[in-house]
This record gives sequence, C-alpha cells and structure tokens, in this order.
Amino acid sequence: MPQDGKQLVLSARAELITSPDPYCRGIDADASLPHWITVRPLAPTSPGGPHIADLAGGRGWLIFTFTRRHTDPQITVTDAFWA
Repeated sequence: MPQDGKQLVLSARAELITSPDPYCRGIDADASLPHWITVRPLAPTSPGGPHIADLAGGRGWLIFTFTRRHTDPQITVTDAFWA
C-alpha cells in the first residue's frame, strides 16, 4: 500500500477508536468523524457486526470490527484497500 494510503488508514483507525460510537449508529452519528470517513454496516442485517469505513470519497476503504472494552476499546481491521 502506498504511504499516503497507509497514513489515511492509520488516521481513520485513530478517529474510529476515539469516536463515542465507532459503529456510527443513528442519524448523524458519524458527524464527529472527519469529512473523509463514512461508516456503514458491511451487512445491513447485522448492525453489530463488521463495518466498512469508506475513505477519501471512495478512494479506499477498511473493514473493521469493534470490541467494546471498558478500559481499552479495540478496533480490529480485517481488510484494507487503497486505489
């Protein structure tokens, strides 16, 4: 992956881990994220399952799961793509 893609993926991961709700459920729930990230469920029938974060207007994406932990929440990226 090119360096600019790596930086964007790392930045997106950091934004998601600090978000109040990394799955961005509800209306305008992703308003706290930067304009270059949009989040949606990978499968609309599984809102608590893996999600996809579209990066830079569709130029790339990453698929992630979120594990809620009281002291140390965890974002696990299972797939990433950059064009």
